[in-house]
Amino acid sequence: MIRRDFFTRLAVGAGAFAFGGDLLGQTKHRPAGVNRPDKRSRISISTWSLHNYFQSTREKEFTLPGDMLSLIEFPEMIADRYQVHNLEFCAPHFASTEKTYLQEVKGRLVRAHSRVVNMPVDIDELWRGGGLSDTEQSVRDAAVNASKIWIDVAQAIGSKSVRCDPGKFNPQDLSPTLESYRRLAAYGKPKGVHVIIENHGGVGSEHPEELVKLFEQAGPDVVGALPDFGNFPDEATRETGLPILFPYAHVVCHAKGLEFDSAGNETKYDFPKCIEISKKAAFAGVYSIEFEGPGDPYEGVKKTLDELLKYL
Repeated sequence: MIRRDFFTRLAVGAGAFAFGGDLLGQTKHRPAGVNRPDKRSRISISTWSLHNYFQSTREKEFTLPGDMLSLIEFPEMIADRYQVHNLEFCAPHFASTEKTYLQEVKGRLVRAHSRVVNMPVDIDELWRGGGLSDTEQSVRDAAVNASKIWIDVAQAIGSKSVRCDPGKFNPQDLSPTLESYRRLAAYGKPKGVHVIIENHGGVGSEHPEELVKLFEQAGPDVVGALPDFGNFPDEATRETGLPILFPYAHVVCHAKGLEFDSAGNETKYDFPKCIEISKKAAFAGVYSIEFEGPGDPYEGVKKTLDELLKYL
């Protein structure tokens, strides 16, 4: 399911940074003092992969058993279950934006020796009207101000980037969109938070060259790319879209898990080809797992992780 569509239904009802080192620290899977810069240091897991175990994003049709999750327990659960210490936290999975809650989230990250590499800002304001690209200043102002709240959250928990969708933008007149992203960049840069855009929800999926036009006009200090392997209508668009998006990606990309065969291979698209494209582009960021397929999402995350470990 496209997240934008999910939140519509629900409403009705930073630049590149260094990886590796001794970031992972000590968990019961990794004793203190053991520096293991394995492939997992390039892998992240998004809370969206397990969104049906978060009350705020649980779909009515989901019936699989399992305890509900909270953001507070997520870092240690992921570290213990998958030995992954990079995370993506989706905005709807925060119980609050209050300082005391964010301090607790940060404390749990420290305890798990983990970090947040990106925060997808899935909020209504970014899809109300034209969002950050609306021709009406008041609509853009509302979207910008709502996004600033999540830039503050990102700073509080140590996330280096936030993903803010541009809404309904006009490739023939990018001036409203550029104005919004320049405002967000001016706000985020002093806080060490970079703004990025994903080919997602109709934005750049069918026509990724439209996003490239935005990136070129904005400049790398204003906004970057979050390429998603799975968010294309067909293989031809994927194979032309990813190579033109990856040069603008410096923080994170999405390694989408959809459906797997009995051998654990992704069947909905050419997963190893996507990894190959990222390597040719010299992508140095994190591959964040976003499982959106049928069946047990915990197993889906594991299969996507196994594919990443195989091809990275």
